[in-house]
Amino acid sequence: MAEQRIQRDNDTRAQVERPSDKWVPAPLLPVPKPEAGWVFRWIRTSMVGSADNTNVSQKFREGWIPCKADDYKDLEIQSDIGSRFKGNIEVGGLLLCKAPESEMAKRQKYYEDMAGQQMESVDQNYLRENDPRMPLLNPERTTRTSFGSN
Repeated sequence: MAEQRIQRDNDTRAQVERPSDKWVPAPLLPVPKPEAGWVFRWIRTSMVGSADNTNVSQKFREGWIPCKADDYKDLEIQSDIGSRFKGNIEVGGLLLCKAPESEMAKRQKYYEDMAGQQMESVDQNYLRENDPRMPLLNPERTTRTSFGSN
């Protein structure tokens, strides 16, 4: 007699998943669902109880737009009591903002270029006294990241 077998194609991972018995705390700052063409960020509005108007106005000039609480009801949060940003999402002195992805890519490129120029300046200043007979260091910079034991 042939044994009846269930094809493995019918067997799904969901059927064999073990129930999680581990409790995980909710995140302090909720993360909105990604939207195409937008980048989200929490902007500091106050620090140690005092307003940080300089930081907020700088971020608004950079192109960050406060997110309206009505647009993100899925976050299920209670905004700070006495918030200066009524109708927006503010938690613990941080305001949820969004900006166009294209503008933030330009901003990222600007800061990467600035950091590259600073590194080049440091290298030129340090290697100015370099002698080929006894080099100070190899000017070629490389970065390597590893995880675990090697």
